[in-house]
Amino acid sequence: MLQKLFPTNEGTVDRAIRVVLGVVLLSLVFVGPQTVFGWIGVVPLLTGLVGSCPLYRVFGINTCSIDKKASA
Repeated sequence: MLQKLFPTNEGTVDRAIRVVLGVVLLSLVFVGPQTVFGWIGVVPLLTGLVGSCPLYRVFGINTCSIDKKASA
Protein backbone atom coordinates (compact mmCIF):
# COMPACT_ATOMS: atom_id res chain seq x y z
CA MET A 1 0.00 0.00 0.00
CA LEU A 2 2.79 2.40 0.85
CA GLN A 3 4.39 1.71 -2.55
CA LYS A 4 1.22 2.94 -4.28
CA LEU A 5 1.19 6.10 -2.19
CA PHE A 6 4.93 6.80 -2.56
CA PRO A 7 6.21 5.07 -5.71
CA THR A 8 9.97 5.06 -6.23
CA ASN A 9 10.65 7.74 -8.82
CA GLU A 10 14.21 8.79 -7.97
CA GLY A 11 17.37 7.25 -9.34
CA THR A 12 20.47 6.45 -7.29
CA VAL A 13 22.37 9.59 -8.27
CA ASP A 14 19.31 11.78 -7.65
CA ARG A 15 18.84 10.26 -4.21
CA ALA A 16 22.51 10.69 -3.28
CA ILE A 17 22.48 14.34 -4.32
CA ARG A 18 19.32 14.95 -2.28
CA VAL A 19 20.77 13.32 0.84
CA VAL A 20 24.02 15.31 0.59
CA LEU A 21 22.13 18.55 -0.08
CA GLY A 22 19.81 17.87 2.86
CA VAL A 23 22.69 17.22 5.24
CA VAL A 24 24.51 20.36 4.07
CA LEU A 25 21.42 22.52 4.53
CA LEU A 26 20.71 21.04 7.95
CA SER A 27 24.28 21.74 8.99
CA LEU A 28 23.56 25.43 8.46
CA VAL A 29 21.24 25.28 11.46
CA PHE A 30 24.01 24.16 13.80
CA VAL A 31 27.26 25.33 12.16
CA GLY A 32 28.10 28.38 10.10
CA PRO A 33 25.56 31.18 9.85
CA GLN A 34 23.10 29.28 12.10
CA THR A 35 20.09 30.29 10.06
CA VAL A 36 16.64 28.75 10.43
CA PHE A 37 16.42 28.36 6.64
CA GLY A 38 18.63 25.31 7.03
CA TRP A 39 15.56 23.37 8.18
CA ILE A 40 14.52 23.31 4.52
CA GLY A 41 17.14 20.56 4.24
CA VAL A 42 14.69 18.15 5.86
CA VAL A 43 12.72 17.96 2.60
CA PRO A 44 15.51 16.78 0.26
CA LEU A 45 16.91 14.55 3.00
CA LEU A 46 13.60 12.72 3.52
CA THR A 47 12.76 12.45 -0.17
CA GLY A 48 16.27 11.14 -0.84
CA LEU A 49 16.01 8.53 1.91
CA VAL A 50 12.51 7.42 0.90
CA GLY A 51 13.20 7.50 -2.85
CA SER A 52 9.97 9.23 -3.76
CA CYS A 53 9.39 12.88 -4.63
CA PRO A 54 5.78 14.13 -4.62
CA LEU A 55 6.58 16.88 -7.15
CA TYR A 56 8.10 14.31 -9.51
CA ARG A 57 4.85 12.39 -9.32
CA VAL A 58 2.75 15.49 -10.08
CA PHE A 59 4.86 16.41 -13.11
CA GLY A 60 5.35 12.81 -14.29
CA ILE A 61 9.14 12.83 -13.84
CA ASN A 62 10.93 9.56 -13.14
CA THR A 63 14.72 9.34 -12.76
CA CYS A 64 14.64 5.74 -11.54
CA SER A 65 16.25 3.42 -14.08
CA ILE A 66 14.12 0.40 -13.15
CA ASP A 67 11.17 -0.08 -15.49
CA LYS A 68 8.20 -1.07 -13.33
CA LYS A 69 6.21 -2.42 -16.31
CA ALA A 70 8.95 -4.83 -17.33
CA SER A 71 9.24 -6.33 -13.84
CA ALA A 72 5.49 -6.66 -13.27
